[in-house]
Amino acid sequence: MSTEAKLREEICRIGASLYSRGYTVGTAGNISARLSDGFLITPTDACLGYLDPEKIAKLDHNGEQISGDRGSKTIRLHRAIYEADDNLRAIVHTHSTYLVAMSLLEGVDTDNILPPLTPYQIMKAGRIPLISYKRPGNPSVIDDVKPYVPFVRGVLLARIGPTFWHDSISNAAHALEEAEETAKLWFLTREARLPQLNETEILDLKSTFSVKW
Repeated sequence: MSTEAKLREEICRIGASLYSRGYTVGTAGNISARLSDGFLITPTDACLGYLDPEKIAKLDHNGEQISGDRGSKTIRLHRAIYEADDNLRAIVHTHSTYLVAMSLLEGVDTDNILPPLTPYQIMKAGRIPLISYKRPGNPSVIDDVKPYVPFVRGVLLARIGPTFWHDSISNAAHALEEAEETAKLWFLTREARLPQLNETEILDLKSTFSVKW
């Protein structure tokens, strides 16, 4: 099986997994992968739970459609993220419930939406900046997101959802899942005001696992 065929299968597998576990609903969310000759991205208004490998959109380096169903309009943001870091190979975006809920709260830390609660949150998801709300598809969001790309694993688009990038589709999804589960943990325990990991503990994780925080 060619590299492109494997990526098409992985997009479908990860999409179905995220959908079946409630990380996205309806036709929300999208997944892309970088190819040597362009990009793959889920079709516009496609349900991640029922993707067809052959219908995944293929676009050239300029974002022009080559084959498959019409690609998601978010390709402009995805291309900008890829341009900001040559090491990136995949991007996953969902409308995950708890992270979206976090983005609606007043007084959150916009430099890092989630407090440091667990080591795996820091190791897998890292620091997550909050990007101010702009309507879906607004091209100016690119200027808001792109400066963060080399320094974090993902961002949270206010009122919309998380976008994570990594060296593979699976790793991008895993980082997003860790962030969503931490947001859920925070909501479940926020009345208890749990203690956070301290700076020494965070620095230990950063130096040991080379994380982006």
